[in-house]
Amino acid sequence: MGSGQVTSSVPAEFQGKHVTVAGLGVSGVPAAKVLHARGATVTVVNDGDDARAREQAAELEALGITVRLGDGATLPEGTELIVTAPGWKPDKPLFLAAQKAGVPVWGDVELAWRLRGPDAAPWLAVTGTNGKTTTVQMLASILKAAGLRTAAVGNIGVSLLDAVLGEEEYDVLAVELSSYQLHWAPSLRAHSAAVLNLAPDHLDWHGSMEAYAADKGRIYEGNRVACVYNVADKLTEQLVREADVEEGCRAVGFTLGTPAPSQLGVVEGILVDRAFVADRHKNAQELAEVGDVNPPAPHNIANALAAAALARAFGVPATAVRDGLRAFRPDAHRIAHVADIDGVAYVDDSKATNTHAAEASLASYEPIVWIAGGLAKGATFDELVARSAKRLRGAVLIGADRALIRDALARHAPEVPVVDLDRTDTGAMLQAVTEARRLAQPGDTVLLAPACASMDMFTNYNQRGDAFAAAVRELGA
Repeated sequence: MGSGQVTSSVPAEFQGKHVTVAGLGVSGVPAAKVLHARGATVTVVNDGDDARAREQAAELEALGITVRLGDGATLPEGTELIVTAPGWKPDKPLFLAAQKAGVPVWGDVELAWRLRGPDAAPWLAVTGTNGKTTTVQMLASILKAAGLRTAAVGNIGVSLLDAVLGEEEYDVLAVELSSYQLHWAPSLRAHSAAVLNLAPDHLDWHGSMEAYAADKGRIYEGNRVACVYNVADKLTEQLVREADVEEGCRAVGFTLGTPAPSQLGVVEGILVDRAFVADRHKNAQELAEVGDVNPPAPHNIANALAAAALARAFGVPATAVRDGLRAFRPDAHRIAHVADIDGVAYVDDSKATNTHAAEASLASYEPIVWIAGGLAKGATFDELVARSAKRLRGAVLIGADRALIRDALARHAPEVPVVDLDRTDTGAMLQAVTEARRLAQPGDTVLLAPACASMDMFTNYNQRGDAFAAAVRELGA
């Protein structure tokens, strides 16, 4: 199926069609409005019936859209299409009823893809367990440095519907896609796409690691120019092998080592391209220095190589890769250096909300006093601790599921001193940082890389990172 050949769904496609939108929220409300504006008879169903939902419902009902709060399970009579919020699980009764009735289910990404105009900007798409947002932002920075009109969109905060239907014209879009979004986007065909890495995550939603990987792998379907994979992660390469791509589309790897032909990698502190060059068996193109990547932690260099590969697949010159990486500034709470106190560095990686992200973070420093814990979301910590044990000076554990990490440390790093903080009040982070300072020696890094979600103690990982930074500043003062 041709990548750039999906033409715009003319309004007639939805005229008079009975469409059910599953879920309010950031994707459901715009989807309902867009479909209503195109002449569809729209019914919104939503599990919850709280103040926010009632507010959104009132806004939609004022336009003439039917909203059913507190009932997301029943298929409204006459439904011909369901457009769902990405987080709704595939085994919900609504979808089982739709399957039985032969009603198709699209996500908001699928809707956006089908509403693109015939001359719409192509999509460079990124997924993976960790690093998606950073990579997409790096990619957008590189594309901008090449003088292209672009935006970082998708699972990153800017709705794809807004990007596709808005006034602004783009040359190309840098698109972050979650496994949920990919599950509900059967006809999406990107120009080029990358799967950064795969580790067990959201298995309660997908049902198994195989189903999770398969949904991630959908991003490669119909790629035109390049399927970008992680040489160090064989699963990503396997997904490329299994993908049905357009004739001439190539597999392009990225590696922190010396690249083989058709790969991007690192040689003596230089990011180099041996994929998008003439005679790649003999030649390599210098793209940037490791020092141009901010921060130059190993997993972030991998993100930069993936972004560079997608940009190069789109024909961007090497100088734009360098300039774009230099201009890029990471979001808060992603391996962010907070301060140095008495020769000890304090680093906030509150965004490391799962074991895979925490392992990447821990691999960036040595020796480390590790602040960890929170909501485990079904994760196990033995592998993480076993691989990182030799880097640890000490550990300070916080949060609801800290015992799981404490037990893993006892099994795999019994010599590492552990402070177990049994408190969840607002002062807990200050005590955690104070204990970490007591364990640390000059030259060490105190690293907040929780390997867990934050909602047991904090609103989100941002608030947790802010609490860490505030505690560090209080100590420094």
